Amino acid sequence: MTGAKKRIAWGITGAGEKLPETYAIMRDIKKRYQDEVEIRVFISKSGDQVVKYYGIYRDLETSFDNVWVEINANSPFLAGQIQLGKFDFMLISPATSNTVAKISLRIADTLLTNAAIMGQKAGVPLYIMPSDFKEGTVITKLPNGKDLELTITKEDVEHVEKLASMHNTHVFEHPEYIYDIFEKLVESDK
Repeated sequence: MTGAKKRIAWGITGAGEKLPETYAIMRDIKKRYQDEVEIRVFISKSGDQVVKYYGIYRDLETSFDNVWVEINANSPFLAGQIQLGKFDFMLISPATSNTVAKISLRIADTLLTNAAIMGQKAGVPLYIMPSDFKEGTVITKLPNGKDLELTITKEDVEHVEKLASMHNTHVFEHPEYIYDIFEKLVESDK
């Protein structure tokens, strides 16, 4: 795709952890690389609830030209577009422990798990930021500003580790890493 805009599929799951930070970074990336990158947003059914809960659904619609919400595992037909090479990579950020587990176990029964697994099979790079990255206790911010303490289990982390070992799959912990992904993508075209 040298010379053409790079196309990215950004998937949002039902994870609220680091969602506002991810959204702010993606909006900034869209502005920074508006001539080089096209970002299409795909929101899972649970993600639809969470982006509304966090009050960013309308912002997503106004900040990004293409925003779709999951109807089922094949609608919109993201998996087919990924397999046909219509996207340079897929980014799922943030990703719930459910999404991470399903991809690691090869369960393709949602829009994002289906697209991720089909993309892996077709050699399309997958970048994923699990909300449950390390075992232990984490504090997350709720939309009302209050803190919520969560315990990340050994089992959640095992799925993250399995996912990280998969071919052409890149797992990261912090939203700021997204800048590195896009910088490398844009530099690769120069």
